[in-house]
Amino acid sequence: MKASFVTVAAFAGLSLFATIPAGADDRFPAQLMDPEPTGSITTFASVNPQSTHPDMAPDALLGAIAGFDSCVRSLGSAAAKRGIPHANYARLTAGLSPDVHILKLLDAQPEFTKSVWDYIDTLVSEERIKRGRELLAEYAQTFAAAERAYGVDRYVIAAIWGVETKYSAIAGDRSVLRSTATLACIGRRQEYFAKEFMAVLELLNHGDIAPERLKGSWAGAFGPTQFMPTVYQRYAVDFDGDGRRDIIGSVPDMIGSTANYLKKNGWHAGETWGYEVVLPRNFDFMLADRSRQHTLRQWEHAGIRRASGAAFPRASDKAFLLAPAGARGPAFLMLGNFRAIMRYNPAEAYALAIGHLADRLRGGDAFVQAWPRDERVLSRTERYELQQRLANRGYGVGEPDGQLGTRTRAALRQYQASVGLVPDGFASSSVLQHLRTR
Repeated sequence: MKASFVTVAAFAGLSLFATIPAGADDRFPAQLMDPEPTGSITTFASVNPQSTHPDMAPDALLGAIAGFDSCVRSLGSAAAKRGIPHANYARLTAGLSPDVHILKLLDAQPEFTKSVWDYIDTLVSEERIKRGRELLAEYAQTFAAAERAYGVDRYVIAAIWGVETKYSAIAGDRSVLRSTATLACIGRRQEYFAKEFMAVLELLNHGDIAPERLKGSWAGAFGPTQFMPTVYQRYAVDFDGDGRRDIIGSVPDMIGSTANYLKKNGWHAGETWGYEVVLPRNFDFMLADRSRQHTLRQWEHAGIRRASGAAFPRASDKAFLLAPAGARGPAFLMLGNFRAIMRYNPAEAYALAIGHLADRLRGGDAFVQAWPRDERVLSRTERYELQQRLANRGYGVGEPDGQLGTRTRAALRQYQASVGLVPDGFASSSVLQHLRTR
């Protein structure tokens, strides 16, 4: 997350579909293994020319870095209001320095070079399936206990573990305290990260996790399933009963806490996340919109069938249609639990990877339908251009940012329909060329 689609080899570019939500105060999209940035701090402005936030201007960054010690001291009063003794605050922040390397990662997202199929291929690999099944067997009693306590499918919890940190193999090695302090004092998300910094201080003050063990991603997410500190505050549980909520060193605490998160964010016990489906010929892709929810029975009446050939087990369940690769790729009917997974990371590709890995872990098959692997994925610059061209024609895409969310896809469908193209909302190189020449 990050906010997050957020997470080299396995994780480089894998969170390219998600960024920090503008109003994020909950789960941070998975943005784990970003490469170490290079270059001086004064090159920020050239990294992302679309960013105009004054706090990310080079002079502002340099000034904030120079004032870091003063900023940390000023945050002591907020810590005191949260019951953290001054002596503890002084001890925890003594010698703290800003981690200037992470500042580029805050506002400079990489090129969007991963297609949804490459993204899923990497995350739902045979290696991850094999290791996940081993861990499901090793911790079978714990997973079963979590299912009884929270009603959350064990395979989804294992899939999140596998996707977020490759089952703890890649969990980040930055000091969470230092990262959140840096971002609380420098850059464009200071208010958000000040809350995360306070949550870290409370965690350490309570003694659940020792400071030297509190390591994580550049943005402060930590543990095998990558909780942000405020998420830890709200959802972490002591599932092993030792009096501490240790989601780093205790597998039961991690499993229970992840299950608790999903339950409290809308997970429905006994239900799946969605189904791969086959669409009828000449299907109206204007219906492929997250806002258009219908029962599975109604979708059947529209000619949609499960790709496996099996019947829908709960025809009254409501779902929306997702066609992540347009008319030439697989389609899916997504249920309420898909939305619960998206609360973990608000990217459809992420939630699709979680759901599919969960199904493979339980013994399910690969997707039936083929992806359009000959399609060239648009770069971020091209996506930004596509949004600008749609906006110039009066379509509501919001502020162009190079990230193709729900509004951009809806606008693209409207444009495609208006010019006689299949309105599947898929941002292909051909539709961009069409926008350039019309």
